[in-house]
Amino acid sequence: MFIMRRDCLKNKTVILGVSGGIAAYKVCQVVSYLKKLGADVFVIMTKNACEFVTPKTFETLAKNKVIVDMFEKISDYDIKHISLAKKGDIFVVAPATMNIIGKIANGICDDMLTTTFAAFKGMKLICPAMNENMFENEIEKKNLFKLEKYCTVLNGEKGYLACGDEGAGRMAEPKDIVDKITKMLLPKQDFENINILVTAGATIEKIDDVRYLTNFSSGKMGCEIAKAADLRGANVKLVAGKLLVNPPDVEILKCETTKEMYNAVLENLKWADIIIKAAAPVDYTITKKDTKIKSENLTLNFTKNPDIAKAVGENKKNKKLIIFCAETDDLIENAKKKLVSKNADMVVANNVLTKGAGFNTDTNIVSIVTKDNVENLDKMLKSDLANVILDKVLKL
Repeated sequence: MFIMRRDCLKNKTVILGVSGGIAAYKVCQVVSYLKKLGADVFVIMTKNACEFVTPKTFETLAKNKVIVDMFEKISDYDIKHISLAKKGDIFVVAPATMNIIGKIANGICDDMLTTTFAAFKGMKLICPAMNENMFENEIEKKNLFKLEKYCTVLNGEKGYLACGDEGAGRMAEPKDIVDKITKMLLPKQDFENINILVTAGATIEKIDDVRYLTNFSSGKMGCEIAKAADLRGANVKLVAGKLLVNPPDVEILKCETTKEMYNAVLENLKWADIIIKAAAPVDYTITKKDTKIKSENLTLNFTKNPDIAKAVGENKKNKKLIIFCAETDDLIENAKKKLVSKNADMVVANNVLTKGAGFNTDTNIVSIVTKDNVENLDKMLKSDLANVILDKVLKL
């Protein structure tokens, strides 16, 4: 399964070594895919690779300078093979010819690719590409055996080769290479094929055409949960009210009022396996005026909005419901009451008056409440908390 989630490799750096094989042209697609996923890509080419694809092509796709010559004129006085080796999260060699595999396996460093590879301490992926007879050569087998002790080797399927033969030795397809890179950089794919419905942000209730009632929720927590679930392989729908942050690249169901959020959640309840209610819907709606109210004294008539969490709890059957509980006092007691009254499986509770917790902050301090346990967590980034919550959902 090819994982193509935009920005899932944001803040990840891929060093891509291209050696001199006809499959080098396919690596252009690898770079294109990686850029779409948000990765920073640095390409190192052997001189033989330049006979198949020009450095300018890779520079255009990667938006970074391509390095070929170990002895090019120094402009910024860094030692390229060391500086590149330090900044990479993964080093990929594709295509990896018999020649380059032999050099790497035996510690020969006579160009920028092999030198940088030797200095690299992170994850390494080798994608062999050669004629079938070369691939089956005993020396090649021994060299690959050596590499498999400290590298991941990704072979392609048997098929038509550039020389006209059919058999082993084809480079893995670009989508399979990118899939492997993604899984190596993001090893947790523990929510694959699970549907997660997340709510985030505040709803608003109009008073008139100028004013409205809302709250301080920014939507950060819900968006971080949706993003983390997406990166961990889930199918995610985000029911979003008013957000003060950019949402992740998942399916978004926009809503404004609490009733609209209620309808969106209930309409997608059958689809969802897990419902995580991180939004802060306004509890009351108002009898709205069509024009701007002009009065010394303003009297508002409030009507209770539908309870989204309770409605889900009454209809969830074997689905899992996780709700958030924002309180100002009696945190654990109120969380336990909501766990029962909403028929939830887990409550993430926080005191919004605590410094570093609550609305519109990058951090949170929460207690995780289930029917059997209460766990008080230390202050952490909401991005980290999102994964902690998902870890605990799996244990349910």
